[in-house]
Amino acid sequence: MSQLQELIESMREFARSIGAVVLFLVRMLGTLPRLLLRPRLIVEQIYNTGALSLVIVMICGMFIGMVMGLQFYDILARFGSEEAIGVGAALGLLKELGPVVTALLFAGRAGTALASEIGLMRATDQLSAMEIMAVDPIMRVVTPRFIGGVIAMPLLVAIFIAIGLFGVQLVAVQQLGVESGSFWSQMRSSVGVDDVTDGVVKSFVFGVACSLIAVYEGFTAVPTAEGVGRATTRTVVISAVLILILDYMLTAVML
Repeated sequence: MSQLQELIESMREFARSIGAVVLFLVRMLGTLPRLLLRPRLIVEQIYNTGALSLVIVMICGMFIGMVMGLQFYDILARFGSEEAIGVGAALGLLKELGPVVTALLFAGRAGTALASEIGLMRATDQLSAMEIMAVDPIMRVVTPRFIGGVIAMPLLVAIFIAIGLFGVQLVAVQQLGVESGSFWSQMRSSVGVDDVTDGVVKSFVFGVACSLIAVYEGFTAVPTAEGVGRATTRTVVISAVLILILDYMLTAVML
């Protein structure tokens, strides 16, 4: 009976957590019309979450593309289909690796930055001071960071895919001798609009999930140094698990 009670209580706590996150999202969306009158706040957060993440995204995209080039060539060479390496790399990056890896990098770099920044503002009573001065901290602090992350994610995914394809081409064509014409022509003929749409949808969903978890954990963090550290850790862990779960669900629906 005690184990059953613990299970029921865990399920209740999980349901309360989901409800709190949904209500927090609704509260943020309610401040969006007022925020659109101050677009500079959103532009600043797009820079903080997107532009400052470019270096790690580009480096990882390049080396993942190069590894894909080596692995795909080894696999396809066993079947005499080396020219199809461009098709496999493009579909893999567009539909899976691009959105998923970029989202994980985003959670590790930008997500932790958002959570720790808002958590420190909570710990140092800056958010309370805003409320005393009749400034809504959700509209002024939280929502711009959420919208900035949602906008920055698809842009980062596009850059990751472009750099990854360049890495594949660098290894397959320049190093392993695959014909350049076959590499690009088969890619153009096999990759359709639906494949690109799948990647865009995944990147947008991952952007919403990662940004929402980051700002929620930061805003609800315990106002201590230990509480901010725990919020930052939870941001990375929850975001990573949620990305993989959402990736399976979206892939199942799209297929």
